[in-house]
Amino acid sequence: MSDTVAEMNQVMAEADCLVGEQQVQTAIRNLADDITGRLKDCNPLLLCVMNGGLIFTGQLLPQLRFPVQAEYLHATRYRQETTGGILEWKLQPEANMKDRIVLIVDDILDEGTTLCAIADYCLTHGAKQVLTAVLVDKQHDRKARPDLKADFTGLNVEDRFLFGYGMDYKGYWRNAPGIYAVKGL
Repeated sequence: MSDTVAEMNQVMAEADCLVGEQQVQTAIRNLADDITGRLKDCNPLLLCVMNGGLIFTGQLLPQLRFPVQAEYLHATRYRQETTGGILEWKLQPEANMKDRIVLIVDDILDEGTTLCAIADYCLTHGAKQVLTAVLVDKQHDRKARPDLKADFTGLNVEDRFLFGYGMDYKGYWRNAPGIYAVKGL
């Protein structure tokens, strides 16, 4: 077994499960209902933020009860590290968003710098309105703006280093079947 695999197995063994899989599934169903209620007649463009938003988006999409155009983008500040840096665009969205409502779907609202930059990008490229949906809102006072909230939030979770359901620890454990916190972080 490689050192990396051993380290990642130890991280999971010592982690605290903050939100179990069933509770996450319920939160996604509730989000789907809220999004459907608000956007079903609007022809929105849904943008999945890779890589974190992949699992959440994949489970959310089949529960939306309206036709939706789904695309993706890749912007990151972490690059498999545990602290954020400068926003790096790996892939900008190609879909035409002019005069459309754009729904940005991501795994977590932490400080919000990445989400704000993506929303600004969409607005400068002609989006009529930009809405955000996040699986997790991490509760702390370090938001990019003091009043920053997602339009649709599944779960509010304490301020710890989280992984699971798309969130990673050093590039691993996006696949963990719940929301976990790294021991000591």
